[in-house]
Amino acid sequence: MGTRFIGLDLAWSPRNNSGGVALEDSGGHAHWVASPERLGDNAEVLAFVRNTAGTGPALVAIDAPLIVPNAEGSRPVDRQVTHLFGRFGAGCYPAYRNRPGSCTRGEQIVAALAEQGFRQDPYLEARGPARSIFEVYPHPATLALFHLHKTIKYKARPNRDHAFRCQELERLRRGLIALQQAEPALHLPPEITQVDVPSLQGGAFKRYEDRLDGAVCAYIAYHAWYWGPQGYEVYAGDPPDPSKGYILVPMTDWLRGLLAGRELPTSEKSQAA
Repeated sequence: MGTRFIGLDLAWSPRNNSGGVALEDSGGHAHWVASPERLGDNAEVLAFVRNTAGTGPALVAIDAPLIVPNAEGSRPVDRQVTHLFGRFGAGCYPAYRNRPGSCTRGEQIVAALAEQGFRQDPYLEARGPARSIFEVYPHPATLALFHLHKTIKYKARPNRDHAFRCQELERLRRGLIALQQAEPALHLPPEITQVDVPSLQGGAFKRYEDRLDGAVCAYIAYHAWYWGPQGYEVYAGDPPDPSKGYILVPMTDWLRGLLAGRELPTSEKSQAA
């Protein structure tokens, strides 16, 4: 079995559905291993990781705060990421311990996974053996991986109707499908590529959205592992202090240019449409 990459779009409350996707490397290609339609409480999330990771090398990328030392306000990394990426629609919600509705569930998951031999460490060696967990954030990742100038607006908001969100979720799926031509490559199964998105309503729509978010998280782990330090940036505040929270973001030439404010080639701009 090759190295496995598990992405978790972890709901802050165990009462809500989480998205989970497991991929496996096969010489520069990631093959889909598993993605349950539903993931509920911590026991279900941990069983999914245990069953798909096995005892070999595995990386777990989690979209949720994993270190929250502050009782109020924002973590330094939340402020930093919002400063850098907010203009592209990828700012962070503040995470603090006294926030209504727990934002410390990620800490519980990390502690439980430590008993399965995982350690929290976002600093990855290129294609090295590891059992690591780290925090990620899909929105800036999609800017980097899909060549976008603005994030995709598929999340539920008061001014977004179902038709608009379907259109945007299709864009997210097309971005994932396009990674089949990327290095490293991602191969999606028919259960993802052949879903009729406009027919999804209510909970079914949300669960499919969560699975796509889980796929983004899993691919972030794969991309970072494949390229090593040149392929990701660990943001941890300014000055950096990972003990107060951090976020791993995949780094590409496109994102470097976007952050630098450089005019990007027309051929690349067309991919952001």
